[in-house]
Amino acid sequence: MNKRRKVRRRVPARVKVPWSVPNQAGGTWSIDFMCDVLMNKRRFRTPNIIDDYNREAIAVEAAYTMPAMRKTEILERTIHERGKPSCIRVDNGPEFISEEFKDWCESKGIKVQYTQPGKPMQNGYIERFNRTFRENLLDAYLSRDINQVQVLADEWMEDYNYNRPHEALGGITPDLYKRLNCGDTRNAVEFPASPQ
Repeated sequence: MNKRRKVRRRVPARVKVPWSVPNQAGGTWSIDFMCDVLMNKRRFRTPNIIDDYNREAIAVEAAYTMPAMRKTEILERTIHERGKPSCIRVDNGPEFISEEFKDWCESKGIKVQYTQPGKPMQNGYIERFNRTFRENLLDAYLSRDINQVQVLADEWMEDYNYNRPHEALGGITPDLYKRLNCGDTRNAVEFPASPQ
């Protein structure tokens, strides 16, 4: 009897990289996927993209499926609108270890920084964002269709970036933090030293 042999997929070694805040907007983006269901029980996914510098929500797009081509289209459009990051921080999900994603990043000159398996807090900014997104939007609303999810997500991102103060940013919004700290050091926000 001919049985198909299972071949273990080789995953590149994940070297622990110190978690640091980028010193400029657009330097490092974090990306992660979330899942939820509509009222008709149909599952959908959202790729969430944030800028690690000021925790700004860059893109959230709801879709029933997220093949590699759709994922790179979203990133292409986001780069066209926002500029290209030097680094993208991701986990070890199948979306990010695919050859298509790695080849696309290499063609764009974007470094991919993977978290170590089982260490989600190495990508803590997006994990924190995902929690807020789930509590404020996915758990708070029952949506009839994917378009309604997208409208709610767009409205929520607008509020998140322009109205909601962030404790980690000194009690100001991501938009204000970026405007105060990008290019004009006279208006830079100073934070108190963290307790030892």
